[in-house]
Amino acid sequence: MTSHILKVALAHVRPPIWRRLCVPSNTTLDVLHAALQTAFGWEGRHRHEFQAGEVRYGVPDAGDDAPAGLLDEADVSLADVLPRKSSSLDYVYDFGDFWMHHVTVERIEADSLAGNRSLRPRRRSDVIDCLDGARSGPPENCGGPAGYADFLKSMDFMNHAEHADSKEWVGGDFDPELCNIADINRRLAALT
Repeated sequence: MTSHILKVALAHVRPPIWRRLCVPSNTTLDVLHAALQTAFGWEGRHRHEFQAGEVRYGVPDAGDDAPAGLLDEADVSLADVLPRKSSSLDYVYDFGDFWMHHVTVERIEADSLAGNRSLRPRRRSDVIDCLDGARSGPPENCGGPAGYADFLKSMDFMNHAEHADSKEWVGGDFDPELCNIADINRRLAALT
């Protein structure tokens, strides 16, 4: 079995928010969707879609609002859509906030090599691991990249007009610099 080492970065957000994931190559896009939700702290409340060139994948039977021409994400694996190093696709979550994630293959490695990575060894070959990352994922429903920037400003200044409301809305303090890899991996392990 092989594994894809993926770099997943949120578009239009500065400083960058990203994750490096080790994903079994036979993982289908529906499972990758669940892993991305977990890795970025999303809650899965909204529609999503993968875009590989002109081809779009998602949940085609999602009712009347399902876009035409959407292929079933459960029928295609990483190896199918990202066959080699530097292959890429986009993952859009929440069409209102429009969180665009760029997914790029950094490398593909055989499991016999996976335990030799300098970052840390894999637990099992069928588990998705977060190897590295930067910054906390934005809170759900914060308004996309522009709304997230406004949210951060309101959280940074106690005398900001929206500070108390933002703090209550997010449930207390929010550390945009926090990327707890161990916690992400505990949640990813629960997916399998």
